[in-house]
Amino acid sequence: MKPLVLTVAGSDSGGGAGIQADLKTMLALGVHGMSVVTAVTAQNSRGVQGAWELPVEAVRAQYRSVVDDIGVQAVKTGMLASAELVETVAELIGATDAPAVVDPVGVSKHGDSLLASSALESVRRRLLPVATVATPNLDEVAQLTGVRVESEAQLREAARAVLAYGPKWVLIKGGHLPGDAVDLLTDGSAEHWLRAPRRDNRHTHGTGCTLASAIASQLARGQSVPEAVTAAKEYVTGAIAAGFALGGGIGPVDHGWALRSGPAPGAPAA
Repeated sequence: MKPLVLTVAGSDSGGGAGIQADLKTMLALGVHGMSVVTAVTAQNSRGVQGAWELPVEAVRAQYRSVVDDIGVQAVKTGMLASAELVETVAELIGATDAPAVVDPVGVSKHGDSLLASSALESVRRRLLPVATVATPNLDEVAQLTGVRVESEAQLREAARAVLAYGPKWVLIKGGHLPGDAVDLLTDGSAEHWLRAPRRDNRHTHGTGCTLASAIASQLARGQSVPEAVTAAKEYVTGAIAAGFALGGGIGPVDHGWALRSGPAPGAPAA
């Protein structure tokens, strides 16, 4: 039976991020993807034109429907929008015996807010403590902790600030820094620095969703956190390199890039 992975996130009508990106990633990595939709967005390559969160009871019902019948080996969270949704999802994840990858989505690639400011404290106090791995980018680190990273040397400080809220591991994504794309994975003692050449490609919509879903997919397959993150970084680096134009703005990464040349990094051979 394929490993089972559940994404709890918002829908991206343009197909580049959100649950659409998550499910494409899971397919590429050889796991069975399932979804709990938390919000619906009107979104394209130019930005987010509208967002509507689902009622808490709809989110809870979707989660229980999947987990109680099918089961799950890993959970990934994305856009949760409101404090009430954050707290509900944190409660559900905390009662589920599976690793959780928390992507604390705050703003879209285009700078549109996807999390109410009133929900930040709920992310800090309720969601991060139940995370196996938290995967904030530098803007989200600043939003959550007040630490503003301007150089690679400050990634450790950012990691300490996020770990203080309780996740077992944190992956600080340094993709917004100049030079190579460098990320820091740490649990507060072990450190893993992941580097990749920066790709000259502006079509990077969905990068964060894709990376978090790839990590969850590898965890569901039984990999350790460092193994899962390393394989996920390799997969998303290839997806960024193959990113393509779509519409008149920023296009998405290509989730199927490796399927055209063999199994994706970390995926089982056919």
